[in-house]
Amino acid sequence: MAGRRAVRVLERNVMVARHSWLVLLSGFFEPLFYLLGIGFGLGKVVGDVDGITYAAFVAPALMATSAMNGAIYDSTFNLFYKLKYARTYDAMLATPMDAPDVAIGEVIWALTRGLAYAAGFMVFMILLGLVSTPLALLAVPASVLIGFAAAGMGTAATTFVRSWQDFDLVFVITLPLFLFSATFFPITTYPEPLRTLVELTPLYRGVHLLRSLTTDTVDLMCLVDVVYLVVFGVIGMSITSRRLGKLLLK
Repeated sequence: MAGRRAVRVLERNVMVARHSWLVLLSGFFEPLFYLLGIGFGLGKVVGDVDGITYAAFVAPALMATSAMNGAIYDSTFNLFYKLKYARTYDAMLATPMDAPDVAIGEVIWALTRGLAYAAGFMVFMILLGLVSTPLALLAVPASVLIGFAAAGMGTAATTFVRSWQDFDLVFVITLPLFLFSATFFPITTYPEPLRTLVELTPLYRGVHLLRSLTTDTVDLMCLVDVVYLVVFGVIGMSITSRRLGKLLLK
């Protein structure tokens, strides 16, 4: 029954988000601008990649990045503010809620934000003619797995953060992931062992999964992607639950 009151945390976050909807929209337009500027602009110079247009190659990777970034923002910066400054969780734990409720509720909210970004991005992919198979619609729920992995590890890492300066590490990690997870060029361009290292990162697994769905090239490695992302998220959420219990229930 752990986490049975997590929906109350989600409800609280939805009510707060109503007053900061412009911030939510900003996270949606960033990958769209990348798609228009690089996918279509630079794509005219690059030409086709792996038998598809460059825009169609880049789009699912940007969708995966959007889901990751949406989940990361809520599971790091927002969570740290509520944990250390607003003392939101102290108030929550004064009610019948417990640490697993808080951890699961925050991860669900991060997933909701990532899902909203992915769904909106998919609409633009369809309108721009970048979808050629009905399987592409599965990329929207698949993006939830990317958000789950990002939110799980994001919340876990945030419980160890001591100050705002520590969040510089978030950019140190997420920026290379964005640039090198086969986002803008095929994984085959990397030499070994760099290629193997990239293939072990969660964003690459998400990019591979979404690109396979949107280009109708699904194979057994997609199952590996799903299992990897689920396990990654579960480990992160388990760490978060234990850490929040130690930090708040003293």
